[in-house]
Amino acid sequence: MSPTPASPRRSYGIIGGLGPLASADVFFKLMQAMAARGSIGEADVVFEQHPLGSSGATSAATTERKLYVFDMIRDFEQRGVGAVVLPCFLSHTFLDELKANTTLPIVDMMEALRHHLEQAFPQSTRIGVLASDYTRASGLFERYFPTPRFEVLYPRLDADGDLVTEAVYGPGGIKTGQLDGAPLMKLDRAAASLQAQGAQVILPGLTEVALVAQALARLSTLAIPVIDSNQVYARYIAEGQRQATSKPFKVGVVGGVGPAATVDFMQKVVRNTPAARDQDHIKLHVEQNPQIPDRTENLLGQGQDPTIALYATCKKLEDGGADLIAIPCNTAHAYVERIQPRLSIPIVNMLTVTVQSIRERFPTLRQVGLLATSGTLGSGVYERALAEQGLQQLRPSAAMQERVMQAIYGRHGVKAGYTEGVCQEDIRAGLDDLVRQGAQVVILGCTELPLLLPMAELVQEDGQRITLVDPTDTLARRCVELAGERRTA
Repeated sequence: MSPTPASPRRSYGIIGGLGPLASADVFFKLMQAMAARGSIGEADVVFEQHPLGSSGATSAATTERKLYVFDMIRDFEQRGVGAVVLPCFLSHTFLDELKANTTLPIVDMMEALRHHLEQAFPQSTRIGVLASDYTRASGLFERYFPTPRFEVLYPRLDADGDLVTEAVYGPGGIKTGQLDGAPLMKLDRAAASLQAQGAQVILPGLTEVALVAQALARLSTLAIPVIDSNQVYARYIAEGQRQATSKPFKVGVVGGVGPAATVDFMQKVVRNTPAARDQDHIKLHVEQNPQIPDRTENLLGQGQDPTIALYATCKKLEDGGADLIAIPCNTAHAYVERIQPRLSIPIVNMLTVTVQSIRERFPTLRQVGLLATSGTLGSGVYERALAEQGLQQLRPSAAMQERVMQAIYGRHGVKAGYTEGVCQEDIRAGLDDLVRQGAQVVILGCTELPLLLPMAELVQEDGQRITLVDPTDTLARRCVELAGERRTA
């Protein structure tokens, strides 16, 4: 019998410095929770703490705080950490911003509290919260404990103003290391206000308040429990709870093959995306690498193999959090079968989706013309894709194929930046040759060719209509469809 494979080792990165004392408390209680579960040796825990600066001593979610947290998450990503522990209620007010810009799951402290209440206090509906002024104003607790199921209560202001914010951030407050005396008395008065309003349980809305939760419960005459949110969070993490990131769908684009075709593909993604505002558009990660060796030269036996360069570019997109990869280059698809098995995300095969769309649009069609580089023709990638759909490939004669190559690679060709003049004459000659062979549908099988033939249909002098199929547009539409499916899943 073969041995059972070991479970993958968990790893967590704790962001310290947001409140140094409270962050360390969460770290300590996480170790306790793991030890109690017998799993302290099964996870790697990185505790990282740096001075945050002035915003660490205020109750505002400042830009400095946001960038500090993001930089810490980015550092954890680069170090291969599996999940982020964020022991800071203020930082949870911008949690969605963080999740949208990282590939790492962030263990949600508010989800941990809600889970704990549902398990330990299922009948509690009136939730008292000891939070800072900023957290109260943000509506953080109301989002996680919404009406009508819950009612969130805060201490009423008294003659000394905001007791909770003063207890933590004021002179001689908990932030300075004072865990008893005046700060504790202020919190006691705030908790009494919550009890007077009918709160059934009290939750800290500051990790510093959790530091003194047990002392507060002993000191006061409260008849309701005060939850140690740091301990709840630590136990939630030790149980292996984590939330998937809510990052938007991202299309990775192998760019530079060629550069103009890449821009054309991006424009077609934008044009085909149903959007009412900027934020409705699809996130694109473009790795513009014009130094990828020429695919046609290699396939014709005259140039360097581009396999490694294509694979390296795809890996950068994969590492950057892309959900799929688009390669707006027909010839490059001759190498897809080599590199796809080594990737964890799919390459959307432009040739396959193009031929499938032709079969759907023209169910009785038997022959399809192909204008492409000699490398693409020689590789047989389109011919095989067409044959799988019961279609026969028509290609230009040898003399006309020379003119097609001149339209693409010539001194005045499209890759040199030309879209009019001799390159137009050459590509029209190749197209006319296919029409003479009987082609009524022609694939523009080089991503630069739609720049020379931007129309979807061409009417010949004899009135015959020729459909021109743009694989770049087909690929863009398919990427938009896949992004839409993910959004509605």
